[in-house]
This record gives sequence, structure tokens and C-alpha cells, in this order.
Amino acid sequence: MNFDLTEEQQMIMDQTAKFVAQETPVSRFRKLRETERGWEPEMWARMAEQGWLGIAIPEAQGGFGGSFVDLAIILEQLGRGLVPEPFIASVVLAGGILSDQADEKQCEAYLTPMMEGQTSLAFAYSETQSRYNLSDCLTRAEKVGDGWKISGEKVWVLNGHAADQIIVAARTGGDQLDESGLSLFVVDGDAQGLECIRVPGMDGQRTAVLRFTDVEVSADRLLGREGDAFATIEKAVDRGAAAACAEGLGQVRELFERTVAYLKEREQFGVPIGSFQALQHIASDMYAEMELCNSASILASIQADHPDSEIRKAEISAAKLQLSDGGWFIQKNAIQLFGGIGVTDEQDEGLFFKRLRVLNGLFGDADWHVSRFQSLKAFEAVV
Repeated sequence: MNFDLTEEQQMIMDQTAKFVAQETPVSRFRKLRETERGWEPEMWARMAEQGWLGIAIPEAQGGFGGSFVDLAIILEQLGRGLVPEPFIASVVLAGGILSDQADEKQCEAYLTPMMEGQTSLAFAYSETQSRYNLSDCLTRAEKVGDGWKISGEKVWVLNGHAADQIIVAARTGGDQLDESGLSLFVVDGDAQGLECIRVPGMDGQRTAVLRFTDVEVSADRLLGREGDAFATIEKAVDRGAAAACAEGLGQVRELFERTVAYLKEREQFGVPIGSFQALQHIASDMYAEMELCNSASILASIQADHPDSEIRKAEISAAKLQLSDGGWFIQKNAIQLFGGIGVTDEQDEGLFFKRLRVLNGLFGDADWHVSRFQSLKAFEAVV
């Protein structure tokens, strides 16, 4: 399989890398983590001007008709700058669902404004008791006249505190753990009966706990067929996991490069500490794990939209495991090689460390992905 970027993809990477370096370095994230929103609508609009928010949306829906690999290329560079804008929440999760399930009017109402940078989106699917079980849903939507009334609670909703619209998974039929009976609804972020509790993350970014108390939505807020949303939810979360691997790859690269630069600059006993053979061996092992993260992330991105869900799941779970294990090896050794300063807030390396720890748990941790991988038809899905 050819992992080389096309000429167009290389241009996307170079453009994004230049933009991040010049317009949104880590110092910008440091300032924004102290704000209530945690990101800037003005920067979101500028990202839309670059074409990033609609790059993987079909041309028929107003996008650029690119692939998930194009998204991953952008995410890797955003990861290197710890860019806090809700790219995964809006573009990958909610945007992907709308592209797959929304009708023409719904796309015009919710997808187009997001691609233009006018609005941001969120996807609320996880609950207190559900952990990584996507069918475990207690939030219910009851039919009321021509519309629906939604009640329940969703936790750790990415961008849930700032989204203009939120796609909500709710049960319209079946029991708590049934895969059938799940539906998706578009709810306005300021809807009556919706309570939002902003939750600061350990990485300096924001999530939200959303409580729905008889939130009424009209019939045209239903996405796709009633009670048939489980496969859509599963695909969206898998794409989120692949996106987390891509963003994490950017942070892994940044940590490795910063560590190597430090080994060349820091002196002990009158020589750079990078001249010590023991530290060279650690750096070599870090490089090997980084390249494994790279290969696994590329393959996961290639297969993120594969029509065979078994292949999609296998490659994404493998990539998520590599990010968790290989990424952890790089994180801990980067902090170790920087010494005491590596754990201080003043040192950027600690910020990358925290963000990677969050990404490792998003959309399934290592243990969950190992378990899922083992359940896939005796590993026959691996390509």
C-alpha cells in the first residue's frame, strides 16, 4: 500500500503547517485555556476560509469532495499547535453525521453554516453509565404531536458548551442496551429545557454535561430513519477515534522533535546530553514508536470510511492502541529526558502530555480497543 501523499495532499499539509506556526502557536492556546469558551469564533471563520471545515464533505453538499485522509493531514498539523477550535466535534463527528444522514434542507440549515465558519456543532451520545457501549442509552425521545420531546443527560460532550446545534442520540424505542430504537435529533444549543454545565478538561480544553428536560424539537429535526441510528453512531465514533489518532500523531511528532532539540542543547559535564549513548538509545526507541503511530494512523484514516465495518473497526482499533501504547512511551520519555522542568506548566511539553492523555481515552481506551479487535472474526478483517 502506498502511503505517500499526493501533490495536492502535500500542499494541504504545507499550508496547514504554515498557518498553525504563524497564526495559532502553542502560546495562543495558553491564553485561550483561561477563557470560558476556550476557542475563538474568529479563528474558526478563518479556518473555514482555508477550506478545512468542508474539505471532506461531498461537492453536492457544498464541500470540496476530499477524503478522510485530507482531514487527518489537517488534524496532524493542528495537533502540533494544540489548536483548540472544535475540529473533531464539529467537522468529524457532527459534520460527518449530517453529511451521511441529513436531507437537503437539513444540510442547508446545519451543515452549510458550519462549513462557512458561522456556527459550530457537537455530538452528544455518551452517558454516565454507558462508558464505551454506544447502545447503552437512557435518554429518551417521546413522540408529541408532530414533534418530539427529549429528556435525559449526556456527559463529556465535546464543544457542548459552545455549539450552536447539538446532534443528540436518544432512544425512541427498545430497552436501555438495545442497538435498535436509537435515533438522532438536532437540538439548538440554546433550546428551552437544555441545561449546560461547562467542564474544564485536564488538557485545558472544554467539554460539557448536557441535561435535557422535556426539550421539544419539531419533526424535521430527526436525522435519518427513526430507530435506525446505531450504525451511524458507531461510524461517527470510529471516525472520531481515527481523528484522535491523527491529532495525537502531530503531538507525538512535536514532543519527539522538541526532545531531540533539547538533547542537543542541554549540556552536562561540558558536553550535550544527546552525546550520551543511553539517551541516544531512548531517542531511537521513541522514533520507532513515532513511526509506528504514523503508519497506524495513515491506515486508520484510509479505512475510516470503508464500507466494510469490520475492516474499519480493525484498523482504527489498531491505530488507537498504538497511540495509547506507543504514544505513552514517547510522552513519558520526553518528560523524563527534559527532567524536572518537563512537568512544569511553563514548559510546553507538559501541555502536549496532557492533551495526549485525553486523546488516549477519547472514543475508546486501549483496553476497550484490544477487546473489540479480538472480537472481529478471528482478526480476518485486518488488511
